Amino acid sequence: MLRAMTVQAQRTRQRRRGEELEAALLEAAWQELVEAGFARLTMESVAARAKTGVAVLYRRWHSKDDLVLAAIRHYGVTRPVDIPDTGSLRGDMIALLTNASSMRVSFAAIVSAAFSGLLASTGLTPAQVREKIMGDRPLWSSQVYARAHERGEIDLDRIPPIVLTMPFDLMRHDMLMTYEPILPERVLQIVDDLFMPLVTINRPG
Repeated sequence: MLRAMTVQAQRTRQRRRGEELEAALLEAAWQELVEAGFARLTMESVAARAKTGVAVLYRRWHSKDDLVLAAIRHYGVTRPVDIPDTGSLRGDMIALLTNASSMRVSFAAIVSAAFSGLLASTGLTPAQVREKIMGDRPLWSSQVYARAHERGEIDLDRIPPIVLTMPFDLMRHDMLMTYEPILPERVLQIVDDLFMPLVTINRPG
């Protein structure tokens, strides 16, 4: 019995290699960030949570800052927001803002709490930190806008980029002010009172 358990433990350790091991380490770092916060998180505390040695972390990330940025990026990649396909741009935007604010409000709160520590520790600007977190990950809205362009509801060659990002900038602002999902009536205000009129002005034809 003991030998069987030992063999199983060895197999578990063998399986935790490469991408699987890295994912486990990043999940441990995220959980440590959630529970302990940026200031109290250390490479040692993450290693202890992941049940591995601290040298394993340092082989992949040179510092706590690199690890935290990677953990935030990993969380966003592995928990994507559902992209709706309602058949209309308005319907898609209402559903997307609702989905995103519901799924990302806790994420926004954790990242916001860690942000000042990251800025002070790394010396980066907020824009640079955001770039490191986002990387080349596609925006949630890309599919929605591409389908709307194909349907003729929007002209991506004409509409100012600030119009396309505005709904999500407002959503993030509201979430960071309240740490709550934005209310349905607020979603309608953003889409119907602000976004769709600007889309109409720049509509093809």
